[in-house]
Amino acid sequence: MTVTPLIGYPNLLDVLEVEGERLATSTIGSDPEVAVPHLPGMKLGEIVRHVGSVYRMVVSWLHDGERPTRWQRAPAGDQSLVDYLRAGLLEVVHELARHNPLEGAPTWWPEHQNYGFWYRRLTHETTVHRFDVQMSGAAAMVGGIPPEIALDGVDEIMSLWFTHRLGVLGVSDVRPGRVAVHTGGRRWIAQTTATGTSAWRAEADEPVDAIVSSDPAGMYLWLWGRRPGAHVLEAGDPEAVAQLSDLLRLATR
Repeated sequence: MTVTPLIGYPNLLDVLEVEGERLATSTIGSDPEVAVPHLPGMKLGEIVRHVGSVYRMVVSWLHDGERPTRWQRAPAGDQSLVDYLRAGLLEVVHELARHNPLEGAPTWWPEHQNYGFWYRRLTHETTVHRFDVQMSGAAAMVGGIPPEIALDGVDEIMSLWFTHRLGVLGVSDVRPGRVAVHTGGRRWIAQTTATGTSAWRAEADEPVDAIVSSDPAGMYLWLWGRRPGAHVLEAGDPEAVAQLSDLLRLATR
């Protein structure tokens, strides 16, 4: 599975800035204790703190070259939740913009060890959680996700989460099968075998047990567990589709 994004790295950095500010703006006037749909037990404030914490963790990792164990994980003193998020966003965007995305950098994916990994990863981290906050009854309408960002997000979840992350977790002995993911004129194959999981971009029709299809934003959100299964079209073996969904929940939790 290739690690090259479907859109340019400069575009990803622009989207990170925009989505980060949308997340911050959507948090203003919102109840931090409100529940987040599709994430049982999670509250809006916890989501925002998580994103701000991830920004700081990444900056520390890039500066020191080793995965950090300590960083600012929550607002300090009289710092508001929004200010905490915005300060972290400003810092991480500044750090990424100083480096060529193809320049080597430490990450948690052995196959993608450069700054570009973080351009992409933080863009989708921010986009998904912006959606979470807006869906939680935040003081804002739920904004859309551009098709090109959604398509790249589908590609990332197939390669990074379904393939790599499940491998790290040691997932094996699953029900063998293949599910095709169709959206925006592109297709991916998610394969499960007795020894693990893998996925790839499919250039032509390949034999599969089931197909799921939707518009790009709908597929992106479904793969991230943010939409019920009724919002994608399913064809073929329903157990294969259910297993794909279950494995992604495990990979991304």
